[in-house]
Amino acid sequence: MQTRCLIGGEWTDARAGGTLPVTNPATDAEVARVPSMGGSETFDAIGAAWNASAAWKSRPAADRARFVRRLSELMLRDADRLARLMTLEQGKPLAEARGEIAYAASFLDWAAEEGRRLGGEIIPASAPNKRILVLRQPIGVVAIITPWNFPAAMITRKLGPALAAGCTAVIKPAEETPLSALALGELAIEAGLPAGVVNIVTGPPAEIGETLLADARVRKLSFTGSTDVGRVLMRGASQHLLRLSMELGGHAPFIVFDDADLEHAVSAALACKFRNAGQTCICANRFLVQAGIYEDFLGRLAQAVGTLRVGDGLAEGTTVGPLINDEAVHKVEAHVEDAQSKGGTVMVGGRRVRLEGLADRFYAPTIIEGMTREMRLFREETFGPVAPVMAFEDEAQAIELANDSEFGLASYFFTKDASRLIRVAEALEYGIVGANDGAPSTAQAPFGGMKHSGFGREGGHFVMDEYTEVKYVSWGL
Repeated sequence: MQTRCLIGGEWTDARAGGTLPVTNPATDAEVARVPSMGGSETFDAIGAAWNASAAWKSRPAADRARFVRRLSELMLRDADRLARLMTLEQGKPLAEARGEIAYAASFLDWAAEEGRRLGGEIIPASAPNKRILVLRQPIGVVAIITPWNFPAAMITRKLGPALAAGCTAVIKPAEETPLSALALGELAIEAGLPAGVVNIVTGPPAEIGETLLADARVRKLSFTGSTDVGRVLMRGASQHLLRLSMELGGHAPFIVFDDADLEHAVSAALACKFRNAGQTCICANRFLVQAGIYEDFLGRLAQAVGTLRVGDGLAEGTTVGPLINDEAVHKVEAHVEDAQSKGGTVMVGGRRVRLEGLADRFYAPTIIEGMTREMRLFREETFGPVAPVMAFEDEAQAIELANDSEFGLASYFFTKDASRLIRVAEALEYGIVGANDGAPSTAQAPFGGMKHSGFGREGGHFVMDEYTEVKYVSWGL
């Protein structure tokens, strides 16, 4: 288990010797300690990335692609080890962690191929003695700040295209889950990536973030996290007009129309809501069900939720692991209590699950009937295994309810009507729409939000625009 940070190709500790504990949220056991780095170490990491930048961007695209693809191969080779490490520090069930490693590797594979095809244009000029060339060049040093809920995939989704485009990187992983990032750093070295191309610093976010924002050598920041932190980073980024990609909070509606395949909708709801104990940015948060099938859907969903098994992510058969920390549990409890105080009825769950020998961070998969606009569940992202449900009468009301949010990351709806499918997909104010699909995220598609859920797109060929500058050359003959 690697517990030191990677700067300029060397594994290093914090200058002052400080460390941060990494604990298993399921057991409270200390898994490891990592360096508590600050501004000086971050400055060194930026310098290492800057020094490596010229040589890295001058390599042929096919050459860079080989390194990125090799990193993917090594991740898949070590999938079991990486998954176990992820479960230890993050808590998600081991099967989900294995799935995340495969998902993370897919971003590297896709980016490697996209980087090989990253070209410019020749545009017809308006005069016979001129030619117009358009070049796409790497933006430079990239800062990558990632969350704890997907500690491998949120790195590779950013790092893969950055490297393939010719950029170098400084990665700041979440303090709760740094071990997955450091393990990727080990594999990056094994893959042969030159020193300084990938750098990783761990520690409290404030000083590291301030240093990344203040250094003019950093030309791009890609951040996944809360909307509140995104606002802080945007203010800091203004001093150097730093290019930004922001994947921020979500509050996804999950609409079920009366002509939907209910069995399919319930299956999708189960995966979409309770994966990672509801701790995903694109998980369903508000279930809107047409009145004619409301009771039928609720009954089916309650039966399906009853099959979920809460427990330690390392235990066989676990489908719902712990919440990441005590604060997360308190937020879930507050949302459930608020809903009950405003007329909501707990159909299933609605309580902590206390398991012998484990931490008090497990919350039962929960269904709340009778959600209203006045409830916090309707307005705020819960980030836990709670499914609030309300009825609607017609398509217009469903769309109005779904769009009644400051967030615009992901949305879902289920129908068999082809005309309704295109109408609703166009009307929903969300960057991602799952139409009869509860798992829309994939490496080849653009991922990102609208409104307070941020801007920029990750995935597909769109992501390469985030890490390149467009240069126009007017060539007089």
